[in-house]
Amino acid sequence: MRDVMPALKRWWEASTPVGMGTVVATWRSAPRQAGAAMLVGPDGEAVGSVSGGCVEGAVYELATAVTADGVPVLQRYGVSDEDAFAVGLTCGGIIDVFVERVDRASFPQLGDVIADVEAGRPVAVCTLIEHPDPTRVGARLVVRAPAGEAATAGTSGTMGSARFDHAVADDALGLLESGRTETLVYGPDGERRGEGARVFVSSFAPRPRMIVFGAIDFASALAKMGSFLGYRVTVCDARPVFATHSRFPDADEVVVSWPHEYLAAQADEGLIDSRTVIAVLTHDPKFDVPVLEVALRLPNVAYIGAMGSRRTSDDRVARLREAGLTDAELSRLSAPIGLDLGARTPEETAVSIAAEIISLRWGGAGERLSETVGAIHH
Repeated sequence: MRDVMPALKRWWEASTPVGMGTVVATWRSAPRQAGAAMLVGPDGEAVGSVSGGCVEGAVYELATAVTADGVPVLQRYGVSDEDAFAVGLTCGGIIDVFVERVDRASFPQLGDVIADVEAGRPVAVCTLIEHPDPTRVGARLVVRAPAGEAATAGTSGTMGSARFDHAVADDALGLLESGRTETLVYGPDGERRGEGARVFVSSFAPRPRMIVFGAIDFASALAKMGSFLGYRVTVCDARPVFATHSRFPDADEVVVSWPHEYLAAQADEGLIDSRTVIAVLTHDPKFDVPVLEVALRLPNVAYIGAMGSRRTSDDRVARLREAGLTDAELSRLSAPIGLDLGARTPEETAVSIAAEIISLRWGGAGERLSETVGAIHH
């Protein structure tokens, strides 16, 4: 929806109903990702795309009909053997498109949602796209997470019951934390292990960052794990022979720079926030002590970990104390990095680090669930 938001905002503010088709699920080689949207506005004007041209005509006709009668429709498009070029996807993919009428009555929160997006405040729009009771299809819940003093945490709208709202809001916060857009499946009243109801959660938030310092084999494994968890991964090292895209294909960017200089510059530009995780894997004092001096003095970082043996970690802490860091600042450092999983390989170590990050994010204790009681989700 982000791509079509300027036009949608203009028509919504003018109280003009529009038809909106949104890709809510994809399979195989679908041309557009979930969240891609197309509008059919007044006078038949079309804005945006759901498939790069393959099924736009069919979605256009459906959106026109939905705008007229106000009844939302969930439509699946795949390859049609008889008439693939007319209504199918010639690429061989499959997409689900949810088509709905959008106006001030059907989406009263849209103005606030657009304001959040324009201001860079995280917000998730949750839409009920499938339900045994067709009259409930199109119900909406807007979920906000804190993002600075100006943000308002909470929800507006409803899925139809407090139980359903609680389940969706809880899951949407998790997706919003990682900036992911997905379709979730529930029972008719929000039962987590049920079926019959599907909710599309469109997250408007940048992916959280994972910055890995040290272009070593452990960094490659951690970059892959970070990408899997939804982070935008940066690998940084001062040695150009090691910091190459070919060695870190899962990283979003590979930077050749002294780690402390890069981190300080990113902080000065406002590109480090409370969702950023930092992993220092160099275990070389000339690299890791300066970058940790910068990292541990940042006011709002989610996680700071440093690799090394206990002897290396003790020596590092001593050097950081000599550099003037306080006990409170040093208490933010996770070193040796990761949870005690008995990890040996780079891949196992990456799992250990990821487990610690997840545990700190959600308040988990890192214990075996079979040996605990009470709620699983914190």
